[in-house]
Amino acid sequence: MTNITDLVKLAQKLVNEGPCKAETTARRVRGLFNGKYAFDTINAHHVWELELRYPQYYVPISSFTSDAKLSRSSPIDGTGEGAYLGKLTVGNHSTNRVLIFNTGKLKDLVKVDFRALDQWFEEDVPIYCHPKDPYKRIDILPSTRHIKVALDGVTLAESSNPLFLLETTLRTRHYLPPTSIKWEYLSPSDTATLCPYKGRAEYHHVTVNGKQYKDLVWYYRYPTSESAPVAGHLCFYNEMVDVWVDGVKEER
Repeated sequence: MTNITDLVKLAQKLVNEGPCKAETTARRVRGLFNGKYAFDTINAHHVWELELRYPQYYVPISSFTSDAKLSRSSPIDGTGEGAYLGKLTVGNHSTNRVLIFNTGKLKDLVKVDFRALDQWFEEDVPIYCHPKDPYKRIDILPSTRHIKVALDGVTLAESSNPLFLLETTLRTRHYLPPTSIKWEYLSPSDTATLCPYKGRAEYHHVTVNGKQYKDLVWYYRYPTSESAPVAGHLCFYNEMVDVWVDGVKEER
């Protein structure tokens, strides 16, 4: 969660150096806060604030609804009145994790910290964790290549019908059917994470030779529609286990 000090530093960077990239999107973007839509726009911007990171949504001041009150405080030091800390209020709830810009490519745009809202929507689809990068894609390909997963000399899974999940800029992940897993080494975890491309992941610990490795395996019980084929399949962190693909061992 972004704190106010981080927002101030971000505003100073964006005003003085500009974003890495900013472009409009044709997607309808809405933000739900305290049971009401705080904004509703078809003029949102994807803004890449930092290099090698996913974009954030910045929305026009004019897109905030009558249910929302958007106010700003004094200018942020070092921005020459180019950026202000703001406050968003809907009913009896408010957040001050807001930036309002008054100059450059971001003039008249507002950044509301993604996690400050209850839910974001692209068109009528909820998005999680952060906005999707329009230049990133996922391919899920069935394969007959043999996958073997082991740890500390103990085989954890073997499959000749894995799913290969290829995600732009990331290493290939191997999703294995549940019948290929040696379940005696796994135990449920309470951990859950969110991914805008795949949905809500749940985890298992792995215990081998008396040592427990936390959250080493994840799966999606109800993935997003674009990642539906991996539902119920399990994936091990390649970086933390030994993986052989058709007999060839991967580097961790």
